[in-house]
Amino acid sequence: MKQSQVDVVIIGSGTAGLAAYRGAKAHGKSVKMIEAGPYGTTCARVGCMPSKLLIAAADSAHQLARAPGFGVHIDGEIRIDGKAVMDRLKRERDRFVGFVLESVDSIPAEDRIEGRARFVDAHILEIDGHSRLEAESIIIATGSRPAYPSEWDELGDRLLVNDDVFDWDDLPESVAVFGPGVIGLELGQALHRLGVKVWMFGMGGQLGPLTDPRVMDYASRTLQQEFFLDADAKVTRMERQGDGVEIDFRNTDGGTEHIRVDYVIAATGRRPNVDNLGLDQLAILLDDRGVPEADAYTMQTSLPHVFVAGDASNQLPLLHEAADQGRIAGYNAGRFPDIRAGLRRSKLSVVFSDPQIAMVGAGYRELEKRYGSCDCFTTGEVSFEDQGRSRVMLRNQGLLRVYGEQGTGLFLGAEMMGPDAEHLAHLLAWAHQQRMTVAQMLDMPFYHPVIEEGIRTALRDLNDRLHLGPKIVDRCMECGVGD
Repeated sequence: MKQSQVDVVIIGSGTAGLAAYRGAKAHGKSVKMIEAGPYGTTCARVGCMPSKLLIAAADSAHQLARAPGFGVHIDGEIRIDGKAVMDRLKRERDRFVGFVLESVDSIPAEDRIEGRARFVDAHILEIDGHSRLEAESIIIATGSRPAYPSEWDELGDRLLVNDDVFDWDDLPESVAVFGPGVIGLELGQALHRLGVKVWMFGMGGQLGPLTDPRVMDYASRTLQQEFFLDADAKVTRMERQGDGVEIDFRNTDGGTEHIRVDYVIAATGRRPNVDNLGLDQLAILLDDRGVPEADAYTMQTSLPHVFVAGDASNQLPLLHEAADQGRIAGYNAGRFPDIRAGLRRSKLSVVFSDPQIAMVGAGYRELEKRYGSCDCFTTGEVSFEDQGRSRVMLRNQGLLRVYGEQGTGLFLGAEMMGPDAEHLAHLLAWAHQQRMTVAQMLDMPFYHPVIEEGIRTALRDLNDRLHLGPKIVDRCMECGVGD
C-alpha cells in the first residue's frame, strides 16, 4: 500500500473544499484534495444554477400569462416547449459546471487524488484501500445528498430526488412534490408555471425556512392560490402502479382524494456525507445526526486538527456559507496550531419563489428563544398589497416583518415574502451586519417610487413600537402605504 505524508488534506472538492484549498495553500503548506465523485459543485450541477434556469423559464411564461392585466393581449395560445426548456437548462448548466471545472483544473494534478477516503486514525486516511495519507490537519468538506424515507424506494424510477429533475429531456404531465422547503417550493412552483400539474405535500406545517407565523401563514395562503399545497398533509397511500404513482390523501377540507402522477419528487431535505468516513475510528464529538460538532467561527471540531466545512458541517447549507466556512477552515488548517476566528457574516437566505421569500439576521423563532417571555424585542411590518411600486407592476403580494430590540433600537432581523425580496434582503443584511439601529436605517435615502420604500414603512412601524419615533403615517398623499 502506498504511503505518503502531507500538511493538509481536504476531503471533498465542492464549494467548501475549493475555498479550503485556496486558504490552506495561502500559508505555503503542502495540500492534497480528495474527491470520490465527479468534480463540480452541488450549486453548479444540481443546485442553485439549474434550479434558477428552470425558474427563469417559468417566470417568462408567467409574465406572458399576466400580461392581459395590463391590457396587453397575446394572440393565440401560450405554448411551452418542454424539450426546449430542458435543453437550454442543461446547456447553461453545463456551462456553469465548466467554469467550476476550469477552477479545479487550475489546481496542480499532484494536489488532487480521486477516490473515497476513510479515517484509519485521527491523522491517517486510507483511499480506496490502495494508499494511505498521513496529514497534520484534515478538513472534512464532503457535502450532502438528498434524504428521504427508505420505503419510498419501492416506487423505483418513478421516485426522483431534486437532482434528477435537471436530467429530464422533457417536462412530465404531473408530479407530486414532497417537502415544501426551499428546494420543493422553487421546483414545485416553477413546474406548475411551465404547465406541469403539481401537488405539494409537507409535514408539520413548515413552509420554506420561515419561522414567523404571520409571514408563514401569508406565504401558505398565497401559494395555495396557484397550486395544491398542504404543508401538513395526511397521505394514506402511495403506490407504484405501472408507469405512474397513485396517491391517496386527505385534502384540506377533510375529504379523501385520489391522484395519479408521473413522478414523486422527494425534496425532504439533505443529509451530510459523513456516514462513510470512518468517524467511528475517532474520539470526535458528533451531534444527533452523526455530524462532527464544530465551532462556528473556527470550523474546528473537538479534535483540534480536524475541521469541517460546507454542507458537511450541518450548519447553514448555503453556497456563500460554504465558501466562508471553507475559507476559515483552510486558513486554520494551514496555520495550525495557530487557530483564529474567521468572519461570519449576517445570516441571509432567499427562496426564489414568486413572490420571493427571504430571511435576514435572527428569525422570529430564534428571537423568541433568545429573549424568552420578556418583551425585549418587537416587530414592525408592511403589506405589499397596497404598496405603490408593487401595484404599478401588478406584483402587489407580500408581507415584510422586521424585528428590533427594545431599549437599544438595534435592528435584529427580518422575515418576508414579497416582490424582489432578494434585493430587499440584501439591504437589510448589510444593515444588520453593520449593527445599525432602526433610527440609523431610517436616515438612509429612499427613492420614490420603489419597492424599497416598503422597508421604510416597516421600519417606521417598528420604530413606533420601540417608542423611539413618531407614529407611522397611514398613507402618503401621492401613492399609498409604503411610499
